[in-house]
Order: sequence, then C-alpha cells, then structure tokens
Amino acid sequence: MSTALNGQAYNYKVVRQFAIMTVVWGVVGMAMGVWIASQLVWPQMNLDLPWTTFGRLRPLHTSLVIFGFAGSAQFAASYYAVQRTCQVRLFSDKLAAFTFWGWQSVIVIMLVTLPLGYTTTKEYAEIEFTGAVWLTVVWVAYAIVFFTTVVQRKTRHIYVGNWFFGAFILVIAMLHVVNHLAIPVDWFKSYPVYAGATDAMVQWWYGHNAVGFFLTTGFLGMMYYFVPKQAGRPIYSYRLSIVHFWALITLYIWAGPHHLHYTALPDWAQSLGMAMSIILLAPSWGGMINGMMTLSGAWHKLRTDPILRFLVLSLAFYGMSTFEGPMMAIKTVNALSHYTDWTIGHVHAGALGWVAMITFGALYHMIPKIFGREQMYSIGLINLHFWLATIGTVLYIASMWVNGITQGLMWRAINDDGTLTYSFVESLTASHPGYVVRLVGGLFFLSGMLLMCWNVWRTVRVANLKQAELTAQIA
Repeated sequence: MSTALNGQAYNYKVVRQFAIMTVVWGVVGMAMGVWIASQLVWPQMNLDLPWTTFGRLRPLHTSLVIFGFAGSAQFAASYYAVQRTCQVRLFSDKLAAFTFWGWQSVIVIMLVTLPLGYTTTKEYAEIEFTGAVWLTVVWVAYAIVFFTTVVQRKTRHIYVGNWFFGAFILVIAMLHVVNHLAIPVDWFKSYPVYAGATDAMVQWWYGHNAVGFFLTTGFLGMMYYFVPKQAGRPIYSYRLSIVHFWALITLYIWAGPHHLHYTALPDWAQSLGMAMSIILLAPSWGGMINGMMTLSGAWHKLRTDPILRFLVLSLAFYGMSTFEGPMMAIKTVNALSHYTDWTIGHVHAGALGWVAMITFGALYHMIPKIFGREQMYSIGLINLHFWLATIGTVLYIASMWVNGITQGLMWRAINDDGTLTYSFVESLTASHPGYVVRLVGGLFFLSGMLLMCWNVWRTVRVANLKQAELTAQIA
C-alpha cells in the first residue's frame, strides 16, 4: 500500500498541479501583457474588435498574472512549505484538490468574462459579483486546508514563513469580501454598496493590499522558506523576521489612501496613507536585508547557482520597489507621478522584479523535488532565463520611469496665460519611444518564461513519482 494513501507522506500531488499551472498561466498572462504593450506601440493591434481592445485585455492581463500565475505559485509554495515545516500531511486531500480545481475555474471565469466586458472596473478586483462569490468559496476552503494543517503540526514551533502565508490568506479574505459587497442586478452585473469617495477608498484599501498582502506578504512567506533552503543557511536573524512580520501587517493595511492624493478623499486620510507608506520603508528594507544576509557564508554559491541568483535578485527588486513606493506616496512627488507611466513602472518593478523572480527561484527549487529528480533538465537554461528576465525587467522599468517623468512634467507645464503648454497628443507622441522599449523588455521577459516552460516540460517528462514519494516521507 502506498504511503501516500495511508497518510505517511506529504501530499505532493496538489503541489505538482499548482506548480504546472503557475507556468501555464505565466506564459498566457505574460503573452497577454506583450500583446497589450504592442497595442500602445501599434494601435492596429487592437484588431478593431470589441473583445481585443486594450481596455478589455489590460484587466485580463492583470488578472491572469496576479491570480493565475502568482496565485497558483502561492498555493503551490504554501502547501509545500506548510507540510515540510509542520511535518504533517495537508489536512484534507479532497479539500486541497477542490482548491486546485476551484482556483483554476476562477481564472477561466476571468478569461471568458473580461474580454466580454463583464467587469467591476475595480483595479485588481475586476471579476464580477457571481465570480467573486465563487472565489470566496474557494478561498475559504484554502484557509481551512492551510490553518488546519498548521493546527495539526507535529512541531511545537510555527515557522515564521507560515505566519506570512497565514496573514496573506486571512487579510485577502477580509479585503475581498468587503470590496466586493454589491447589489447584483443579474448574473453578470452588480453595483457596489458604497458611493463616490467611499467606494474609491474601499477599492484602494483592497487594491493596495492586493499588492501588500497577495503580492508581498504571501511571497515573503515564500522568501523565508526558499532562500534559506537554497542557500543552505539559516535565516540571518529570526528575530528580525518576526519584527518584519508584525510591522508589515500593522502598517500595510493603512497605505491605500496614497492612491487617492488630490481627490475627494479627505486630506487627513490622504496624509495618513502617505505617513504609513513612508514608515513602511523601514520593515520592508529590514526584510530585504534579512533575506540578503542569509547568504553570509554562502555568497560563493551565486557563481554556480542560477536559482539562488533569482532569489537574491528578487530581494534586490523588493528593496527597490519598496523604496520607490514610499517615495511616490509623498504628496508632492505624487503630483508628478500620478496617472503616469512611472506608476506602471513601479507596479512592474514589484511584479516582474520581486514576484516573478522569487516565483521562478521557488519553482526551480521545488519542481525537481516534487517530481522525483535530482535537478531541473537544464541548469544552463535556468541561467539564460535569469539573464533574459533581468534584461527584460530593467528595460521595462527604465522605459516607464523615463516616460512617467516626461508625462508628469508635460502635464503640469503651464503657459503665462494659464493654458496647458502641451496637448495630450504631444505627451503621447513623446511617450512612443518608451512604449517601444517596454515592448522589447516584455518580449525578453516572455522569452525567458517560454524557456522555463520548456525546461519544466523536459523535467516533468522524466518524472520519477516513486522517488518523489520516498522523499515525501514524513520523518
């Protein structure tokens, strides 16, 4: 009788499923990103069809890469790490399987409805009411599996990474439910229960914490597990990791108003968002330093280990984007940056540089273990992926910074008689070279993702599941 069946081994099946779908949605979502980037270079790429316009595909791209790619990665990493650190099998195989199929169905719902124009129009929360209810059901099942596994642990201590995963699950549940409170009109249309500035605030309370908890706290759980594992070193300061956790979850929740400077939101709320955002710099950089310093005594491994390179580079980008964010939250800086491509550059510094890079590192670490292989099919391809992803990210961010500052300066330039110096069309023309560079950066990044897809495919083809089961034995 298989040890997997009598409960003596970790459940790697659901981890394998989520890991594979992370790669699949990564390819689809990033290809969609390249397509919409090309639409800003060549408007003809909108194809003159209502379903393929920038306005419909942009939310789809966001949803595919956040919920499809990053979400599946979170499920895979949290299910893998919680079992390994708690030394116990996942709470329920059936419920875990439900979270997999349920989550994939959520992504498919987005894939179908968003091009048809069914959307809440809320950033990071575009899925309409019916889909949002289904997402909630799946998420509650996820919480039950994760937290019950932690409760049933064989170890006395709850590893700090699980605290980060747990906070990510709880806060996203709360945010999602509050943000999606709506009055349904029919299956595909609803209206939010909030009005005006209140709705905007609820949206950015959710929207920024989708970044703060979905794309930061959850991935920090990943960082605190995979960086020490790959480096073969203990976390530099366990105390600092605990301080990092409590500081982040205390502060992040208040940062949302920095998206609403110079709007109808009261001044005190805007200032609160700004102040909390600036204070956030300290724990964020504390966490980055903690991750980086974990390599003390293991820096030489960077010469030969491209997986570790991915993980370390992700921390560098984490540090950069968590410096840039607080700076952009300062009201006077925001006057220049808001509504410009600088904001887009900042989002992608976090999305490409932090989230995607650490996901790549974690997957390259995990996949051989869950498929019973010594290592990935090709280490050389991992190295090539690293350089393609790095070059792509740098081109993307740099082009959007330049574009953003150009746009900000042009939009606020005023003639002596009070009229605008530049028209919107002139700022668009000035932005065109930046859009070309961004497209090139996106193509670099996507080509790296395709290489990863090939590398994973060749690794999975020769999988030894019996060997994976042996390594999944609970000590």
